[in-house]
Amino acid sequence: MIRAADIRKGVILRLDNTLYRVINTQYNNPGRGAASMRAQLMDVRSGQTQFRVFTADENLDNLYVENQPVKFMYNDGDLLHFMNSQTYEQYEVNASIFGDDALYLKDDMDLELVVYDETTVIDYVLPTTVSYTVVEADVAVVGNTAGAVLKAIKTDTGLTVQVPNFVKVGEQIQVDTRDGSYVGRG
Repeated sequence: MIRAADIRKGVILRLDNTLYRVINTQYNNPGRGAASMRAQLMDVRSGQTQFRVFTADENLDNLYVENQPVKFMYNDGDLLHFMNSQTYEQYEVNASIFGDDALYLKDDMDLELVVYDETTVIDYVLPTTVSYTVVEADVAVVGNTAGAVLKAIKTDTGLTVQVPNFVKVGEQIQVDTRDGSYVGRG
């Protein structure tokens, strides 16, 4: 059990026999009255999000989860396939859990899956930076160089990133998976 005032992003809760992952929280302590916690929750199975408000003293059922080191194997549309690096156990994960972050996945990429009850994948942890090959780049515009000049490129996984003007097709770049920003060459 966990107090509602203590829930944070990434905590897994069981409410009404449904598993939810906390996406965002906002603590509210008015001058008068009871403090409350407003949480954005994502249904682990369906991917639907909703907002719930809990009193700060309310006890919630949080679940123990463990991180499994895995390698991304392949994507076959709606399912993403992973293999545990230590036990060679394979996981099929619904692509909706990753959402747009599925574009960060590369073949043989090391990451972690958050697993509940040894079989149910409910979340993931990407590496902070990943190297990609530029396969498509806009033409560099000459002239406006007063500030940082950026252009859009597309990587080998289909990810679109804003990069400096000097980046060309075929180069390797580093991308921060937390916000999708260009880190450097590499």
